[in-house]
Amino acid sequence: MSEPSRLLLKLSQRLFANEAEQIAFCDRLIHPQPLHPCILWRDTKPDNSPFALEPPLFWQPEFIDRLVLGQQPGKHPWHDQGAFYCLDFSSVFAISPLLLLSPPVECVIDVCAAPGGKSIFAWKALHPHLLLSNEVIGKRTGALMSNLKRCRISPSVVLSLDSKILAQEIPHTAQVVLVDAPCSGQSLIAKGGKAPGCFHPVTINNNANRQKRILANSAQLVAGQGYVLYMTCTYSPEENEQVAEWFLERFPHFQAIAVPHLSDYQSHLTRLPAYRLFPQSGLGAGAFTILLQNTLDEPARTLPPDFLERRRGQKL
Repeated sequence: MSEPSRLLLKLSQRLFANEAEQIAFCDRLIHPQPLHPCILWRDTKPDNSPFALEPPLFWQPEFIDRLVLGQQPGKHPWHDQGAFYCLDFSSVFAISPLLLLSPPVECVIDVCAAPGGKSIFAWKALHPHLLLSNEVIGKRTGALMSNLKRCRISPSVVLSLDSKILAQEIPHTAQVVLVDAPCSGQSLIAKGGKAPGCFHPVTINNNANRQKRILANSAQLVAGQGYVLYMTCTYSPEENEQVAEWFLERFPHFQAIAVPHLSDYQSHLTRLPAYRLFPQSGLGAGAFTILLQNTLDEPARTLPPDFLERRRGQKL
């Protein structure tokens, strides 16, 4: 791609009023730049890291390192030993609202979990007594199981169920539900990847409708005073701010929670406390995140005694 397509130009104009920002945004997608490798340490970070590090951001958790460009942590022997997990810093941004919550929590459900990075972050940050990592797309569960097993994430259970089934069988059981929603994947372009049709209105609309369905089902999983963290790795407002606004209109007992450490990233496309990372920041390929709390006081329910035996993919 040497010039922005008509659809990309149109999206940039919707995202930014400033022409310089439009140009910078499009340029990052037309000419993808290398992104700093990022790792999540499973255990206590070693005093002498084998990697050269970038200075940490003020809100960056101590178990996350951003590495100097050109390093390949995935080839280090410690990777295969499960000492750390490699992820895009955009993922750290998106899931960082969990840092507001106090560990430990009883149950975390990751509804769209593959390949597992956000499940591992939640396990590290919240010390859940049980982590349910769900992935409805069967061909992706293998990578999810492999990553959780390699990093020794326990106790955790891998599931492969539609969000509707989860809502029916284990309602109001989780203190935290993660929804890293399937999306048009526009940020893949900023990584030098391909996402055919990702800027087309039909693709965006189909994804937005799917996200609303998953998010509505996920709302049924959350106990009173619990949280849903909604995230995507795409840019279109229809899949981000507009989904969050739809959700809060349909589920008025939820409220959006401000995340002070992300205040500099406040989305200018909504009045809600929702946060955006764009590729021209140089920190990552891009992400959207919003933390939603169930304001009801209903106590958490326990999992049905036979649920895990009937439904689990693999207990770790």
